[in-house]
Amino acid sequence: MGWVRDNFEHTWLHARLSVWTKKDFQMFSRRYSLKALAAAALVPTAARSAVSDAKIKPIRLVVLDVGGTLIEDHGEVPEAMHNALTKRGVDVGFAEIGEWRGASKRGMVRHFVELRKIAQPNREALIAAIYDDFSRQVNAAYADVRAIAGAQDCIRSLRAAGFLVATSTGFDRPLTDKVFAHLGWRDYFVATVTGDDVVDGRPSPFMLFHAMEAAHVDAVAEVVAVGDTPLDLQAGANAGLRGVIGVTSGAATEERLRKEPYTHILPSVAELPDLLRAKF
Repeated sequence: MGWVRDNFEHTWLHARLSVWTKKDFQMFSRRYSLKALAAAALVPTAARSAVSDAKIKPIRLVVLDVGGTLIEDHGEVPEAMHNALTKRGVDVGFAEIGEWRGASKRGMVRHFVELRKIAQPNREALIAAIYDDFSRQVNAAYADVRAIAGAQDCIRSLRAAGFLVATSTGFDRPLTDKVFAHLGWRDYFVATVTGDDVVDGRPSPFMLFHAMEAAHVDAVAEVVAVGDTPLDLQAGANAGLRGVIGVTSGAATEERLRKEPYTHILPSVAELPDLLRAKF
């Protein structure tokens, strides 16, 4: 069932997290490191049994990534990011950019500018100029973006089955709204969370918590997240979600995704409704 279950007794740890609310996890995160969370697995066996027997709630909310998960990914984002950065003297390779797939795009620009310690009298102006150039290129590339095969049927099937459906993405608000308007999806979701809506993007869990808040879902045991990048899976694990599902339709290979915490790996979201019926 995945790296987490194989290596950190995920079945018990998930049951412990399943009774937590969003507020519980946020309070815990402020006080303890992730190492402390892993160390919590060392409690007595009797206590584990009691928690494992806790009633598991049905899934209510499905949070879907956008690029590579719902819409086709042909490398437009790393190409635009590389062009915008190198044009202004920020030397960065595609491999480095690839490690940031799924992150806030504004955050990516800031990271690489600060990492290279570019000498500029106004660093914020440089970051803004690079991001504006990146946005212009991506908007042009996505003018005729297409949905992943089966994505629209997946969303409709989930809604028909009574699931709340939301999205989270490292794209900014204008691009996200443009993509959904182009595809006719503006009214499909209870929330569309972007990198503009939170202080920290992935692998922080904040976009997922923001989606939960918008959907009025209090328990992480009632939520699954789906994405195509390692950062998508890390964010889902950091949020303590019931399901952390990777898809191989986008940026990362199955081999790469299996190095991250996950519960399931699928070829694409087309298989998601069947998985939720069978496993959740």
